[in-house]
Amino acid sequence: MDFTGIFRQIIISAPAILIAIVFHELAHGWVAYKLGDNTAKLSGRLTLNPVSHIDLFGTIIMPFMLLILTNGQWVFGYAKPVPVNPYNFKNPKSGMALCAAAGPFANLVVAIFCTIIIKWILLPFMGVIPGFIFAPLVVILKATIMINIILAAFNLIPIPPLDGGRILMGVLPLKYSQLMEKIEPFGSLIVIFMIITGLTSVFVWPLVKFFFKILSLF
Repeated sequence: MDFTGIFRQIIISAPAILIAIVFHELAHGWVAYKLGDNTAKLSGRLTLNPVSHIDLFGTIIMPFMLLILTNGQWVFGYAKPVPVNPYNFKNPKSGMALCAAAGPFANLVVAIFCTIIIKWILLPFMGVIPGFIFAPLVVILKATIMINIILAAFNLIPIPPLDGGRILMGVLPLKYSQLMEKIEPFGSLIVIFMIITGLTSVFVWPLVKFFFKILSLF
């Protein structure tokens, strides 16, 4: 096992994961607040402080285990879900859809921002300034782009409680959204089954490729 490689990957991935999950969860809470629900604000979740969003298993244990099990080749994580009370919205159904969409959208915006920094600021300077000065930052920003894109794509899987499932519940007719509510208690098990069997890649990777096409525009 290459512990040096794993340690290097931790140094690269840790800030990338924190950036991805903080902006993802902050976006959920901020949109909810703008729509009339101050639950996230009262819970202290409308903040860029990563400590407020860290989940012991999802943010620390799981990414570390993945790094060990994949010998530093793969890492993923998640944060504590932001509390949202849809009954504080004028339209709970559409309000939840907007809140759900905010997370993946924020991840895409972060990825675009990082792309612009690399392409239009760092790379031009690397032609006149020694590359080792900016090279580590470029590596971290590239990791941030990848993790944000994967997080956005994964969360758009149309199964509740993932964001994609909540978006779908918000746009479907009432009888179908109520059917999805009945599926939600088993949603996590369904997603785990999809991960184990590789079914997630059928949805996630085409969406990842689509998001990178968007990034290419910048």
